[in-house]
Amino acid sequence: MVLYKLEDFEPNYRDTFEGREIKGLGVYTEGTDEKIGSVSDVLVDEEGHFRYLVVDLGFWIFGKKVLLPIGRTRIDYNVDRAYAVGMTREQAEALPEFDEHQTLDYDYEERVRGVYRRPGDYNTVPVEASRPLEASAALGTEYQPTTTPAPTYNRDNYTYEHEPALYGVNQGDNQTLKLYEERLVANKRRQKTGEVAIGKHVETETARVAVPVEKERVVIERVTPTDAGTAVSPGEANFREGEVARMEIHEETPEIRKEAFVREEVRVRKVVDQDTVETQETVRREELDVDASGLPIEER
Repeated sequence: MVLYKLEDFEPNYRDTFEGREIKGLGVYTEGTDEKIGSVSDVLVDEEGHFRYLVVDLGFWIFGKKVLLPIGRTRIDYNVDRAYAVGMTREQAEALPEFDEHQTLDYDYEERVRGVYRRPGDYNTVPVEASRPLEASAALGTEYQPTTTPAPTYNRDNYTYEHEPALYGVNQGDNQTLKLYEERLVANKRRQKTGEVAIGKHVETETARVAVPVEKERVVIERVTPTDAGTAVSPGEANFREGEVARMEIHEETPEIRKEAFVREEVRVRKVVDQDTVETQETVRREELDVDASGLPIEER
């Protein structure tokens, strides 16, 4: 049977116990309320069942740690105490010392159990109870009932369930009445309230631009030369029919093209505005009613 430290077996064990811490609780004797030490650790089996409290006996035996079976404990979180039921100083001295570096095998646990075992933990029945009356008379001796000895176990067949006095939770020693109280738990839920769509579209307009252009035209001027009327030399005059003078005429026309450019840049982002919203709700709480019928009680 392999045993584990509680925190090694379940690192988040405090969540299971609603934030309560068992390690560090003071350990007291049942009845006399004498402090004998404190809980330094808890050992659980492979299924997570509590099997032992590791108790530092600093108030009884300085520097000694021992194992206390869970069936011999009573934990009272109201006063942050763990009680060792029926433990005596003699038992503490007889218990083998616990060393976390030591392997906890069957032989070691048997040494521990041997200190805690009590005859009353076992059912004692007469050996002769199953013998017929006729057989008893035939013996010719007076009937002397005897009791069965405490059972013996070995490493092959032993289970913790064989000894509930050591490993069972004693409900009589651990009665708890839980008082519940409601409280408001504030939380936030993110929900969509709307959507903003940001896009773009194209608008058209008529743009006008003035472009200066040049046009050529032909100007024909007729002038009277200064030597008008003067005779020309013979043969100088060359009369030719159909003579033509040609001149090219040019004209500029506007050539318009379009080009695109960045006019502006639009940036879209979100900002968070914080606000405080107050709400109220009715909560319930249980209070303890004690009907002692005149009996003396002590409330801690």
